[in-house]
Amino acid sequence: MRISRRTAVVGAAVITAALALTGCGAGGGSGGSENVSGKVEGQVTFQTWNLKANFKDYFEGVIADFEKKYPDAKVKWIDQPAEGYAEKLSADAAGGTLPDVVNVSPDLAYPLAKAGLALDLQKAAGKYRGEYLDGAWRSQEMPGMPGVYAFPWYLNTGPMFYNKELFRRAGLDPEKPPKTYGELFRDAVSMAKKSGRKTAMLAGTPAVEDFGRYGVRLMNAQGTEFTFNEPKGVELLKHYKELYAAGALDSQALTANAESAGRKFQQESVAMNPGGALDLQKFKKEAPSLYRHIGITDTVNNTGKANMYVQGLMVNAQSGVKPAAVAFAHFVTDKKNQMAFAKKVTIFPSTKGSLDDPYFTKEDGTDATRVRVASAASLKTAVNYTPVLLSDQMKTVLRNAVARAVQGKQSPRAALDGAVAECNRLLKTG
Repeated sequence: MRISRRTAVVGAAVITAALALTGCGAGGGSGGSENVSGKVEGQVTFQTWNLKANFKDYFEGVIADFEKKYPDAKVKWIDQPAEGYAEKLSADAAGGTLPDVVNVSPDLAYPLAKAGLALDLQKAAGKYRGEYLDGAWRSQEMPGMPGVYAFPWYLNTGPMFYNKELFRRAGLDPEKPPKTYGELFRDAVSMAKKSGRKTAMLAGTPAVEDFGRYGVRLMNAQGTEFTFNEPKGVELLKHYKELYAAGALDSQALTANAESAGRKFQQESVAMNPGGALDLQKFKKEAPSLYRHIGITDTVNNTGKANMYVQGLMVNAQSGVKPAAVAFAHFVTDKKNQMAFAKKVTIFPSTKGSLDDPYFTKEDGTDATRVRVASAASLKTAVNYTPVLLSDQMKTVLRNAVARAVQGKQSPRAALDGAVAECNRLLKTG
């Protein structure tokens, strides 16, 4: 299992609409009392997101350990399928039946926090902050709201694969892949020229994460407006327009998706592409010539920080067993239990020090370990670049604007100005 943001089709918008209809949406910040210093007792309802089928024994073991530690507390575990998860949260929130501890991604936590249904753990459980990676803790902050609204749970990221042979043919050092965008743009143009425009560096155009990694401020501090049309955003898009003109982007980059980009890399027509352990295994079987020359590096960035995908455990602010709910959410996400979970599935702990474990630092020659070690190293300082409020519809707006600018149909400035205006309109009407 590889995690991503896993945003449902209607996602946070469904929850927000349901809360508004029931009058719950007028809150803002944590609802109910934040006093969680009472006795750990009572029944805690715990909801996960499509995890029971593969990890039943693990979670039942964690629950048994918790109940042994706190004999007066019991945990009722509920697991919901991935399909319709946002709608289920919406119905529970509107009906007052939200579980005590809920597995959420930041985009799903936001409307619940805004409605006062997510406990502010910065206030209620701030003593635990030092146990988690700073980027993971901060990923649970919500735009325009003080506080942190979920315990960070499991993380993921992806390294960048590159073809050392294509680098070598272009006169580039195969042991020194680009680390910054400046190096990427330079090497990409060089590769296109050297190959007579037959080999592109990349198979796709920039997504919102690229703007973040470039150093673009994506939203204002209040979380009320998108700002990716600032000068650095325009600058990034100008560079991609130049790459496209030079043949340094694949000819189908404007319509590429992850699958098609992966095929281009496997066919050795592009030199760099993100991926994971399963991709390496596929290359070994289906593209042995590529596999022999594969390199693994961090995703290019100007910030020194990789992109992080994160899940969290939110505590219902209206729970009648808050001390037990907070204790259980912390227990599931503590160092011991996160480490045990990471050894069962391809995810990474959000707890400090865990990524220094030999499991994440020592290679044993297998493909899975090569990728695991590379990913773990980048996660120590990683951040979640994707704004919590950026919907799938807004991503499409940005993608279309990027395509127009890269093709020269619109200037980078005009394209981004238009995209920001439309995303801000959607933000206000959503």
